Amino acid sequence: MTDFVLVAGAWLGSWAWDEVVPELRAAGHGAHALTLSGLAEKQGVPAGQQTHVQDIVDAVERNDLRDVVLVGHSYSGIPTGQAAELIGDRLTRVIFVDSNVPADGESFVSDWPDGRAMVEAAIAGTGGFWPPLAAADYAGQGLSDEQITRIVTASTPHPGATLTEPATLTRPLGELPATYIKCLLDGAEPSPRVAALLTSDHWRLVELDTGHWPMFSQPHELARILLTEAGDSSPTP
Repeated sequence: MTDFVLVAGAWLGSWAWDEVVPELRAAGHGAHALTLSGLAEKQGVPAGQQTHVQDIVDAVERNDLRDVVLVGHSYSGIPTGQAAELIGDRLTRVIFVDSNVPADGESFVSDWPDGRAMVEAAIAGTGGFWPPLAAADYAGQGLSDEQITRIVTASTPHPGATLTEPATLTRPLGELPATYIKCLLDGAEPSPRVAALLTSDHWRLVELDTGHWPMFSQPHELARILLTEAGDSSPTP
């Protein structure tokens, strides 16, 4: 049995995986959707980037999980990638879902030069938080109006320190067993950093014809890919 630990991106909590978790469990696996500190039901909990790394490690250790597949979406690829090397032989695979990836000494905003000034200004203007997106920002990502409303309504401000603090890696990320899921409506090609990692024999690329939030737009297909990449070839219900 695989234990999936699912971590959604900025502004989101464990609720983002509500349509994926049942499919993973129906296939006979453990599925643990995680809310990071400072978000959703954990609003008000102080958080920096290393807090989020520890959130993930703690979830694995507290539940004594083995054969772990860590799944990091969007921003959360950065803490997930760091946590992956910290859980040692508990890790089976890390799956990055259209996500940022950590680089030693680099932050979320430093990996997004075109948006850095915008994000930093937004954080400074809102008391240290990155405000959630508006409904219009989700256009063209394969989402229904109902899905967009659900995301916008439930999203919470994202702790700014998690976006500006640097990542810490003790070995090359390309040495980890990893899959990168590229959501094609959010850009046809992986970022240069991800493309470089995909040259590793330990990494593989899977493309998904949907937008940046596939847990909402294509949860069944996303669950199928997660199961396949974890080594389960049985069909999802």
